[in-house]
Amino acid sequence: MSGAPSPVPPPLDLAAIRAQFPILAERIHGKRLAYLDNAATTQKPESVLRALDDYYRHANSNVHRAVHELAARATTQYEAARDRIAAFLNVTREECVFTRGTTEGINLVARSFLQPRLQPGDEVLVTGMEHHSNIVPWQLAGAKTVAARITDEGELDLDDWRAKLGPRTKLVSIVHVSNSLGTINPVAEMVREAQQRGIPVLVDGAQAIAHEAPDLRALGADFYAMSAHKAYGPTGFGVLFARREHLEAMPPWHGGGDMIRTVSFERSTWNDLPYKFEAGTPDMSGAIGFAAALDWIDSVGMARIHAHEQDVLAYGTAQLADIPELRLVGTARHKAGVLSFVMEGAHAHDLGSVLDQEGVAVRTGHHCTMPLMERFGIPATARASLAAYNGRDDIDQLAAALRKAHRLFN
Repeated sequence: MSGAPSPVPPPLDLAAIRAQFPILAERIHGKRLAYLDNAATTQKPESVLRALDDYYRHANSNVHRAVHELAARATTQYEAARDRIAAFLNVTREECVFTRGTTEGINLVARSFLQPRLQPGDEVLVTGMEHHSNIVPWQLAGAKTVAARITDEGELDLDDWRAKLGPRTKLVSIVHVSNSLGTINPVAEMVREAQQRGIPVLVDGAQAIAHEAPDLRALGADFYAMSAHKAYGPTGFGVLFARREHLEAMPPWHGGGDMIRTVSFERSTWNDLPYKFEAGTPDMSGAIGFAAALDWIDSVGMARIHAHEQDVLAYGTAQLADIPELRLVGTARHKAGVLSFVMEGAHAHDLGSVLDQEGVAVRTGHHCTMPLMERFGIPATARASLAAYNGRDDIDQLAAALRKAHRLFN
């Protein structure tokens, strides 16, 4: 019925989920591991480990341009992975360029799409919460980076963002989910508004795809970059979605094998999409492992993962609010599972060391968001970040360790 609320997904069987992640059985300094560093990288389930092992044991070969059986197996699995990834994102396979990760995807757009279009004084509009990989590539390409303000709560000031959309704005590049704050930006609205002014949009989806069901066709962004290892897949592999019309117009940015159709000493011509942008031996195991990770996400259910993480996030927010001298950094109304904090009298690195001794893994530092740290007047935070296998017991272990830290430092 129109307007009816979405059904509440059934809860996760947390014990069954955890049993699929061998590393969670590790003991750290004699303590149970509470792994809360998922915004840096997630752990890998058995199904992904098996897919990687199976590839190397039974199909390891370079893909394409060979007729022997192992090459055929490798090529079949590799191209099936592209189909799987495209289906997960609701785009065509030709629009899925394989990269080393989000950072390389953004650099590809900066050099191949933006740089040829730039004139002196042209701008890329970002936000004050961007990762360095969504700032530095635009500067290297020759653009001026302009950042929209964020509020004390860590939310984007949309009025300021709109005011900075101007005639010199050649691209909008926005983070979907902040790695430091957990803030979920209204990217669909921002894509619409920018494109109404004829401005293309790139979305940094590194922190989003493991927590929110992606439909890139519905979102309508021109580009969307992601990394496999933030979504239960292997490291060193990523995907750049780019609309076909852009890819057809963009020149290659790396040259070498497999991205060419013909080569002579006088000139070369380029392969079809997406191979035009995939020079050299590809990361076959990375693609296969990422496809297996997406299968795992679908087997659990993105709606169930999201609901579970939101429950743990709410519980963690309440628990950390009771820790003396602790302040949460980033309290946006719409957040993914990130809890960043500082404690009076303790540097973030010292906090991280105490937590590690208690078996709690968090990330400390500026999280590649130095302008954001400057905005809040702090050098660093400690950051606990959630995945499907985290539960309230991880939060309890974190809170107990933080109370111990408070006694040491205050």
